[in-house]
Amino acid sequence: MTNKLHSKEEKLQAFSRLLDIMDELRTGCPWDKKQTFQSLRHLTIEETYELGDAILNNDLEEIKKELGDLLLHIVFYSKIGSETKSFDIADVCNEISDKLVYRHPHIYGDTKVANEDEVKQNWENLKLKEGKGKKSILEGVPKSLPALVKATRIQDKVAAVGFEWENTEQVLAKIKEEILEFEVEKKAKQQDKMEAEFGDILFALINYARFNKINPEDALERTNKKFINRFKNIEKQAKENGFKISDLPLNKLLSYWENSKSIN
Repeated sequence: MTNKLHSKEEKLQAFSRLLDIMDELRTGCPWDKKQTFQSLRHLTIEETYELGDAILNNDLEEIKKELGDLLLHIVFYSKIGSETKSFDIADVCNEISDKLVYRHPHIYGDTKVANEDEVKQNWENLKLKEGKGKKSILEGVPKSLPALVKATRIQDKVAAVGFEWENTEQVLAKIKEEILEFEVEKKAKQQDKMEAEFGDILFALINYARFNKINPEDALERTNKKFINRFKNIEKQAKENGFKISDLPLNKLLSYWENSKSIN
Protein backbone atom coordinates (compact mmCIF):
# COMPACT_ATOMS: atom_id res chain seq x y z
CA MET A 1 0.00 0.00 0.00
CA THR A 2 1.28 3.43 -0.93
CA ASN A 3 1.75 6.04 1.76
CA LYS A 4 1.71 8.85 -0.79
CA LEU A 5 -0.79 11.63 -0.15
CA HIS A 6 -2.27 12.96 -3.35
CA SER A 7 -2.98 16.59 -4.06
CA LYS A 8 -6.54 17.74 -4.66
CA GLU A 9 -5.75 18.09 -8.36
CA GLU A 10 -4.51 14.49 -8.50
CA LYS A 11 -7.64 13.30 -6.72
CA LEU A 12 -9.84 15.13 -9.23
CA GLN A 13 -7.82 13.70 -12.12
CA ALA A 14 -8.25 10.18 -10.72
CA PHE A 15 -12.01 10.68 -10.37
CA SER A 16 -12.21 12.14 -13.88
CA ARG A 17 -10.39 9.07 -15.20
CA LEU A 18 -12.96 6.81 -13.57
CA LEU A 19 -15.81 8.81 -15.12
CA ASP A 20 -14.19 8.50 -18.56
CA ILE A 21 -13.75 4.74 -18.15
CA MET A 22 -17.39 4.39 -17.09
CA ASP A 23 -18.51 6.28 -20.22
CA GLU A 24 -16.42 3.95 -22.40
CA LEU A 25 -17.64 0.78 -20.69
CA ARG A 26 -21.27 1.82 -20.90
CA THR A 27 -21.03 2.26 -24.65
CA GLY A 28 -18.50 -0.44 -25.54
CA CYS A 29 -18.87 -3.41 -23.16
CA PRO A 30 -21.80 -5.82 -23.78
CA TRP A 31 -22.17 -6.59 -20.05
CA ASP A 32 -21.95 -2.99 -18.84
CA LYS A 33 -24.44 -1.82 -21.49
CA LYS A 34 -27.09 -4.23 -20.18
CA GLN A 35 -26.95 -3.20 -16.52
CA THR A 36 -29.83 -1.40 -14.78
CA PHE A 37 -30.50 -0.10 -11.27
CA GLN A 38 -32.23 -3.39 -10.53
CA SER A 39 -29.51 -5.66 -11.91
CA LEU A 40 -26.78 -3.85 -9.96
CA ARG A 41 -28.63 -3.74 -6.64
CA HIS A 42 -27.67 -7.20 -5.33
CA LEU A 43 -24.09 -6.66 -6.46
CA THR A 44 -23.93 -3.39 -4.52
CA ILE A 45 -25.17 -5.16 -1.39
CA GLU A 46 -22.53 -7.84 -1.86
CA GLU A 47 -19.78 -5.24 -2.27
CA THR A 48 -20.95 -3.50 0.90
CA TYR A 49 -20.65 -6.72 2.88
CA GLU A 50 -17.20 -7.34 1.41
CA LEU A 51 -16.15 -3.90 2.60
CA GLY A 52 -17.57 -4.75 6.01
CA ASP A 53 -15.45 -7.93 6.13
CA ALA A 54 -12.32 -5.97 5.21
CA ILE A 55 -13.03 -3.44 7.96
CA LEU A 56 -13.57 -6.18 10.55
CA ASN A 57 -10.27 -7.76 9.51
CA ASN A 58 -8.57 -4.34 9.62
CA ASP A 59 -7.14 -5.15 6.18
CA LEU A 60 -6.30 -1.70 4.81
CA GLU A 61 -5.35 -2.99 1.35
CA GLU A 62 -8.71 -4.77 1.03
CA ILE A 63 -10.57 -1.75 2.41
CA LYS A 64 -9.02 0.36 -0.35
CA LYS A 65 -10.05 -2.17 -3.02
CA GLU A 66 -13.60 -2.59 -1.72
CA LEU A 67 -14.08 1.17 -1.47
CA GLY A 68 -13.10 1.30 -5.14
CA ASP A 69 -15.74 -1.29 -5.97
CA LEU A 70 -18.40 0.73 -4.14
CA LEU A 71 -17.28 3.94 -5.81
CA LEU A 72 -17.64 2.21 -9.17
CA HIS A 73 -21.23 1.37 -8.31
CA ILE A 74 -21.99 4.98 -7.39
CA VAL A 75 -20.53 6.14 -10.69
CA PHE A 76 -22.40 3.36 -12.52
CA TYR A 77 -25.78 4.31 -11.04
CA SER A 78 -25.10 7.97 -11.80
CA LYS A 79 -24.24 7.12 -15.41
CA ILE A 80 -27.50 5.20 -15.80
CA GLY A 81 -29.38 8.13 -14.26
CA SER A 82 -27.78 10.55 -16.72
CA GLU A 83 -28.98 8.52 -19.68
CA THR A 84 -32.59 9.34 -18.84
CA LYS A 85 -31.62 12.86 -17.81
CA SER A 86 -32.81 12.09 -14.27
CA PHE A 87 -29.53 12.92 -12.52
CA ASP A 88 -25.79 12.61 -12.98
CA ILE A 89 -22.73 12.36 -10.75
CA ALA A 90 -22.65 16.13 -10.23
CA ASP A 91 -26.21 16.01 -8.87
CA VAL A 92 -25.21 13.19 -6.53
CA CYS A 93 -22.20 15.12 -5.23
CA ASN A 94 -24.14 18.37 -4.86
CA GLU A 95 -26.99 16.61 -3.08
CA ILE A 96 -24.75 15.15 -0.40
CA SER A 97 -22.73 18.38 -0.10
CA ASP A 98 -25.88 20.43 0.44
CA LYS A 99 -27.11 17.91 3.00
CA LEU A 100 -23.84 17.98 4.94
CA VAL A 101 -23.80 21.77 5.07
CA TYR A 102 -27.43 21.90 6.19
CA ARG A 103 -27.01 19.25 8.87
CA HIS A 104 -23.85 20.83 10.32
CA PRO A 105 -25.13 24.24 11.43
CA HIS A 106 -22.47 24.22 14.17
CA ILE A 107 -19.87 24.36 11.38
CA TYR A 108 -21.65 26.34 8.65
CA GLY A 109 -24.01 28.40 10.82
CA ASP A 110 -24.39 29.93 14.26
CA THR A 111 -25.56 26.85 16.19
CA LYS A 112 -23.54 25.99 19.29
CA VAL A 113 -23.02 22.39 20.41
CA ALA A 114 -21.35 21.07 23.55
CA ASN A 115 -20.64 17.49 22.49
CA GLU A 116 -21.18 14.65 20.04
CA ASP A 117 -24.63 13.83 21.46
CA GLU A 118 -25.91 17.31 20.66
CA VAL A 119 -24.54 17.00 17.13
CA LYS A 120 -26.47 13.75 16.66
CA GLN A 121 -29.63 15.26 18.13
CA ASN A 122 -29.44 18.25 15.79
CA TRP A 123 -28.82 15.89 12.87
CA GLU A 124 -31.97 13.86 13.53
CA ASN A 125 -34.13 16.95 14.15
CA LEU A 126 -32.94 18.57 10.93
CA LYS A 127 -33.42 15.33 9.05
CA LEU A 128 -37.02 15.17 10.22
CA LYS A 129 -37.65 18.78 9.15
CA GLU A 130 -36.30 18.20 5.65
CA GLY A 131 -38.15 14.90 5.14
CA LYS A 132 -40.78 14.92 2.43
CA GLY A 133 -43.96 14.11 4.32
CA LYS A 134 -42.11 12.17 6.99
CA LYS A 135 -43.77 12.23 10.39
CA SER A 136 -41.26 10.07 12.24
CA ILE A 137 -37.48 9.89 12.45
CA LEU A 138 -37.85 6.12 12.13
CA GLU A 139 -39.18 6.38 8.57
CA GLY A 140 -35.58 6.74 7.46
CA VAL A 141 -34.63 3.26 8.71
CA PRO A 142 -34.51 0.94 5.66
CA LYS A 143 -37.04 -1.87 5.90
CA SER A 144 -34.64 -4.33 4.28
CA LEU A 145 -31.90 -3.95 6.90
CA PRO A 146 -30.96 -7.13 8.79
CA ALA A 147 -32.87 -7.20 12.07
CA LEU A 148 -29.84 -6.75 14.33
CA VAL A 149 -28.56 -3.76 12.36
CA LYS A 150 -32.07 -2.32 12.14
CA ALA A 151 -32.53 -2.54 15.92
CA THR A 152 -29.25 -0.67 16.43
CA ARG A 153 -30.26 2.09 14.01
CA ILE A 154 -33.69 2.41 15.63
CA GLN A 155 -32.12 2.81 19.05
CA ASP A 156 -29.53 5.31 17.78
CA LYS A 157 -32.22 7.44 16.18
CA VAL A 158 -34.64 7.59 19.12
CA ALA A 159 -31.76 8.18 21.55
CA ALA A 160 -30.65 11.15 19.45
CA VAL A 161 -33.94 12.92 20.21
CA GLY A 162 -33.91 12.08 23.92
CA PHE A 163 -35.79 8.76 24.14
CA GLU A 164 -33.08 7.07 26.15
CA TRP A 165 -32.36 5.38 29.48
CA GLU A 166 -30.25 7.41 31.87
CA ASN A 167 -27.65 4.74 32.71
CA THR A 168 -26.52 1.19 32.00
CA GLU A 169 -28.01 -0.12 35.24
CA GLN A 170 -31.49 0.68 33.92
CA VAL A 171 -30.76 -1.14 30.68
CA LEU A 172 -29.40 -4.16 32.53
CA ALA A 173 -32.53 -4.21 34.69
CA LYS A 174 -34.62 -4.20 31.51
CA ILE A 175 -32.72 -7.23 30.19
CA LYS A 176 -33.42 -9.14 33.42
CA GLU A 177 -37.08 -8.11 33.26
CA GLU A 178 -37.39 -9.38 29.69
CA ILE A 179 -35.75 -12.71 30.59
CA LEU A 180 -38.23 -13.22 33.42
CA GLU A 181 -41.12 -12.47 31.07
CA PHE A 182 -39.72 -15.01 28.61
CA GLU A 183 -39.54 -17.67 31.35
CA VAL A 184 -43.21 -17.07 32.18
CA GLU A 185 -44.25 -17.74 28.60
CA LYS A 186 -41.90 -20.71 28.40
CA LYS A 187 -43.54 -22.34 31.41
CA ALA A 188 -46.92 -21.68 29.82
CA LYS A 189 -45.63 -23.23 26.58
CA GLN A 190 -46.84 -20.23 24.59
CA GLN A 191 -44.55 -20.49 21.56
CA ASP A 192 -45.69 -17.31 19.83
CA LYS A 193 -45.38 -15.27 23.02
CA MET A 194 -41.99 -16.87 23.73
CA GLU A 195 -40.77 -15.64 20.37
CA ALA A 196 -42.05 -12.14 21.08
CA GLU A 197 -40.38 -12.05 24.50
CA PHE A 198 -37.14 -13.43 23.09
CA GLY A 199 -37.17 -10.60 20.57
CA ASP A 200 -37.52 -8.18 23.48
CA ILE A 201 -34.48 -9.78 25.15
CA LEU A 202 -32.39 -9.33 22.01
CA PHE A 203 -33.55 -5.74 21.61
CA ALA A 204 -32.58 -4.97 25.22
CA LEU A 205 -29.19 -6.68 24.78
CA ILE A 206 -28.50 -4.59 21.68
CA ASN A 207 -29.35 -1.50 23.69
CA TYR A 208 -26.96 -2.62 26.44
CA ALA A 209 -24.20 -3.05 23.87
CA ARG A 210 -24.86 0.42 22.50
CA PHE A 211 -24.71 1.92 26.01
CA ASN A 212 -21.31 0.32 26.44
CA LYS A 213 -20.03 1.69 23.10
CA ILE A 214 -20.06 -1.78 21.51
CA ASN A 215 -21.35 -2.39 18.01
CA PRO A 216 -23.44 -5.55 18.45
CA GLU A 217 -23.10 -6.55 14.79
CA ASP A 218 -19.30 -6.42 15.01
CA ALA A 219 -19.30 -8.18 18.38
CA LEU A 220 -21.48 -11.02 17.11
CA GLU A 221 -19.43 -11.40 13.94
CA ARG A 222 -16.24 -11.67 16.03
CA THR A 223 -17.89 -14.43 18.04
CA ASN A 224 -19.06 -16.16 14.84
CA LYS A 225 -15.50 -16.20 13.50
CA LYS A 226 -14.11 -17.38 16.82
CA PHE A 227 -16.63 -20.22 16.99
CA ILE A 228 -15.94 -21.26 13.39
CA ASN A 229 -12.19 -21.39 14.01
CA ARG A 230 -12.57 -23.37 17.22
CA PHE A 231 -15.08 -25.81 15.74
CA LYS A 232 -12.80 -26.43 12.77
CA ASN A 233 -10.09 -27.29 15.29
CA ILE A 234 -12.46 -29.76 16.97
CA GLU A 235 -12.98 -31.41 13.57
CA LYS A 236 -9.21 -31.49 13.06
CA GLN A 237 -8.61 -33.10 16.47
CA ALA A 238 -11.27 -35.72 15.82
CA LYS A 239 -9.81 -36.59 12.42
CA GLU A 240 -6.28 -36.81 13.80
CA ASN A 241 -7.53 -39.31 16.38
CA GLY A 242 -9.35 -41.39 13.77
CA PHE A 243 -12.90 -40.38 14.71
CA LYS A 244 -15.88 -38.96 12.90
CA ILE A 245 -17.07 -35.94 14.81
CA SER A 246 -20.68 -37.14 14.61
CA ASP A 247 -19.74 -40.36 16.43
CA LEU A 248 -18.11 -38.69 19.43
CA PRO A 249 -19.95 -38.16 22.76
CA LEU A 250 -20.53 -34.62 23.96
CA ASN A 251 -17.99 -34.85 26.79
CA LYS A 252 -15.24 -35.70 24.27
CA LEU A 253 -16.29 -32.83 21.98
CA LEU A 254 -16.21 -30.48 24.96
CA SER A 255 -12.71 -31.70 25.77
CA TYR A 256 -11.63 -30.89 22.22
CA TRP A 257 -13.40 -27.51 22.58
CA GLU A 258 -11.33 -26.69 25.66
CA ASN A 259 -8.19 -27.51 23.68
CA SER A 260 -9.35 -25.11 20.98
CA LYS A 261 -9.78 -22.11 23.26
CA SER A 262 -6.26 -20.93 22.55
CA ILE A 263 -7.41 -20.21 19.01
CA ASN A 264 -8.82 -16.74 18.35
